[in-house]
Amino acid sequence: MKSEYDLDRFVKAQDPVYDRVLAELDAGARKTHWMWFIFPQLVGLGQSMRSAFYGLADREEAAAYLAHPVLGPRLIECTGLVLQHALDWRDAQEMFGDPDDLKFQACVTLFSRAKPTDP
Repeated sequence: MKSEYDLDRFVKAQDPVYDRVLAELDAGARKTHWMWFIFPQLVGLGQSMRSAFYGLADREEAAAYLAHPVLGPRLIECTGLVLQHALDWRDAQEMFGDPDDLKFQACVTLFSRAKPTDP
């Protein structure tokens, strides 16, 4: 696994808004703009500059993200909050709207392939 990934860009983006992200996810509705750096996807899937900046290069970078002592636990925590709402039949489209529901799906797909042994 490469050590030169710039994962600090995610920590810098998340730190000031992470409590708000948790509150929005707990409430079941995204109100502010943080999808790019909370639920990253492969670079090239989105067209915006933010999507390019926060896009992950490949499965190896996704694995490094999961292994990061801050980012991995945060991704698991945030995904868990989304899944709690899924148990109440609230889907990603209702929580995030379009196209952010597809970004969430792309993120989950990427990370499931980066470390397929984790639940």
